[in-house]
Amino acid sequence: MSVHPVTQEQWQDVRGNNPSCFKGERNLPVENVSWEDCHEFIRILRKGDKNLYRLPTEAEWEFACRAASPTPFSFGNTITTAQANYDGNHTYGNGKKGEYREKTTPVGNFSENAWRLFDTHGNVWEWCEDRYGEYPQGDTTDPKGPSTGDYRVLRGGSWNTFPERCRSASRNYAEPEYCNHDIGFRLCFSLE
Repeated sequence: MSVHPVTQEQWQDVRGNNPSCFKGERNLPVENVSWEDCHEFIRILRKGDKNLYRLPTEAEWEFACRAASPTPFSFGNTITTAQANYDGNHTYGNGKKGEYREKTTPVGNFSENAWRLFDTHGNVWEWCEDRYGEYPQGDTTDPKGPSTGDYRVLRGGSWNTFPERCRSASRNYAEPEYCNHDIGFRLCFSLE
């Protein structure tokens, strides 16, 4: 899995445009991209170097975000705006109010998790490959989303969400053609 969400610069290099609403700073995550846009980006990227890029599954995304932590966030039981970019006017658990930046921040601006991944909490929601649906009953290893459905999974929270939406387990969803100024993505690389 890539260490941070795809940046505007990376998007520009592959797609030749920049759909993002927040521009100007170096290394801002690309946002305002749909699930379908992400797949076109991946298609072009694969064509260029023949590597097997893809979106992470929802299970892969959460596993990587948690980085073996049993707590709501990879770094503990609560969250602060010194750890992630979210709406700091609101708190989670024993957390304190903090800064509300009202925009995205450069990727890697906050500390990495234990597996050296940046921005898994806040900044931009991240598209996952799976369709949205109920979790399977019982213990399941690497569950896949349902084979049919109108919505795709988003994970991670964003710069304009409440802190509880940034928890490792928090789920969101949208139609695959939907895009917004708080939605981006990160890539996975498959060996097969």
